[in-house]
Amino acid sequence: MPKRGYHHGNLRQALVDAALQLIEAKGPTGFTLSEAAKQAGVTPAAVYRHFEGRDDLIAEAARQGYEIFADLMEFAYQKGQPSALAAFSATGRAYLAFARKHPGHYIAMFESGISVNRTVELAAVSARANAVMEKAASDLSQHIPLDKRPPASMFSAHIWAMSHGVVELFARNSPGRASPFPADELLETGIGIYLRGLGLIKPDQSD
Repeated sequence: MPKRGYHHGNLRQALVDAALQLIEAKGPTGFTLSEAAKQAGVTPAAVYRHFEGRDDLIAEAARQGYEIFADLMEFAYQKGQPSALAAFSATGRAYLAFARKHPGHYIAMFESGISVNRTVELAAVSARANAVMEKAASDLSQHIPLDKRPPASMFSAHIWAMSHGVVELFARNSPGRASPFPADELLETGIGIYLRGLGLIKPDQSD
């Protein structure tokens, strides 16, 4: 009887979907290609028709994750318009929302050790996601006097690092760590403190 994987029309995507489930359950190094093949309903040999090894499979999962991530960031940015402040804050929240809704993709992107420069396609979509936050930072930084204005790339990197830290420490069930505050609240207040420090919002103004 033929393997069912050949009947759903897109074996390559079925393997990626299987890998995402395994990544979420076991981590990026906790599964084998044979397990991914079994999950997809094909023989292990069939995997090599599409991927040279596990890292290639994870890289494709990461690429698809960045596509979703970049689209989500762009949607958040556009939803915040025409307010530069609202657009910027929305991109920070979008990071946390993505990590929660797409944990397999998130792990493949940020916890697998796969370089964003592994393929041209992965590098391009990663840059697209980063460009959205940098664009939001650039818009908002226009309200800072030129002599006190940080580069937009630094501005966005600070918020990206803050968002990533909140996700890793308090939103991904890190062993032994428990926050007395919800992850959303930690991120919101952190961004607020950062923006107040730059003089972009007043002490009594909500961000």
